[in-house]
Amino acid sequence: MGNCQTCIGGHKPSTRSITDKIKQKLKKKLKKNVQRQKTSKFSFKDYHVFKDRPKWTQVTDKYDLGEEIGRGEFGIAYLAIDKETRRRFACKSILKNNFRSYIDVEDVRREVEIMKVLPDHPNLVKLQDSFEDRNAVHLVMELCEGGELFDRILTRGHYTEIEASKIMKTIMEVVRTCHKNGFMHRDLKPENFLFADKNEDSTLKSIDFGLSIPFQPGQP
Repeated sequence: MGNCQTCIGGHKPSTRSITDKIKQKLKKKLKKNVQRQKTSKFSFKDYHVFKDRPKWTQVTDKYDLGEEIGRGEFGIAYLAIDKETRRRFACKSILKNNFRSYIDVEDVRREVEIMKVLPDHPNLVKLQDSFEDRNAVHLVMELCEGGELFDRILTRGHYTEIEASKIMKTIMEVVRTCHKNGFMHRDLKPENFLFADKNEDSTLKSIDFGLSIPFQPGQP
């Protein structure tokens, strides 16, 4: 067979045509970057992330928000307590002023849609409620009080092979469940796995589906 460099019909593309194609791709990429920079100057305050909800909803109508329990690039996580049942949850408040483009809006929208269809699974954090007001999107979800896998690794210094294999088995189970339900997580890292409580044998749960995307089996 040899080195397959020819096209169908035996025609070999010219160096000039290849260069032109590369230039076209670079122009398109540059145009997208310019559009993204222009969009980033737009304020997303008052913008409706959830198109099916024409009215603002207030997370504080149903939950008492307490102390800050985490902080990320786009928002802050608070302790949330259901006013009726007094059950404890985590509220991830994503600030609209931190959105740089419509891509960030779509990421939040997709994260909520994916979390809504997640199966009940011991290693996947569960979405309880979602709200949107003028300033932020609020995601109320299962509370994990054991901290990040990342911090526990730093604290312990090392894991035995048996202990590490248990953690890897959990991570692979998360991947399997996600793929079985038609989406890829795409942000698997120790910071995105939380322990349910502070016990050594605590259940490990996957969080943060902001970069997740749906896919079809066999899709490249």
